[in-house]
Amino acid sequence: MDKSIFTVKRKNYIASGEIFFWTATINKWQRLLWKDEYKDIIVSSLQYLSEAGKIDVFAFVIMPNHMHLVWQLLQPNGRESPVASLMKFTGHHFEKHLRQNNPKDLLQYAVDWRCRKFNFWQPEPDWFLLLKERTTAQKLTYIHCNPLQGKWKLVENPVDYFYSSARFYETGKSEFSFLYDYRDYDDKPF
Repeated sequence: MDKSIFTVKRKNYIASGEIFFWTATINKWQRLLWKDEYKDIIVSSLQYLSEAGKIDVFAFVIMPNHMHLVWQLLQPNGRESPVASLMKFTGHHFEKHLRQNNPKDLLQYAVDWRCRKFNFWQPEPDWFLLLKERTTAQKLTYIHCNPLQGKWKLVENPVDYFYSSARFYETGKSEFSFLYDYRDYDDKPF
């Protein structure tokens, strides 16, 4: 008897309409995102994809070497997924910015791949579906408290960290128009 039919397998793709917790990390855990101009590149991509109706973002934090999102893919961006668009856009702009401002630092991201010379993101971001409101609330707390962690200690209070949705959930105000409160979202799976 084939026992593999009883093994739960993780999907290797994210279907449109699902809300999930997603983490992408800079290649080799380097702190490329320490400077705000690199965080702004990510924000710009999220803004574009949201305005184009490709994604809904419910929570986020951009840390010095990684980012977390609670988001939903709505539809492809041309022939590629919004995830691929985000990674490609940010990678191209990271390269351009480093080429212009810190060419020596660009070498830290050099790869010997047939399809590209530089890679800024670790392959295969981590993600999982959010099927329960309790789990979603836990992930929001995790995301919003990330800047307070001992390793970082970027702020004393989560609402004080600019590149996060903490202020939005605490006050209802946000500098990021791409944010939606997951509690107000009608099509959530829980």
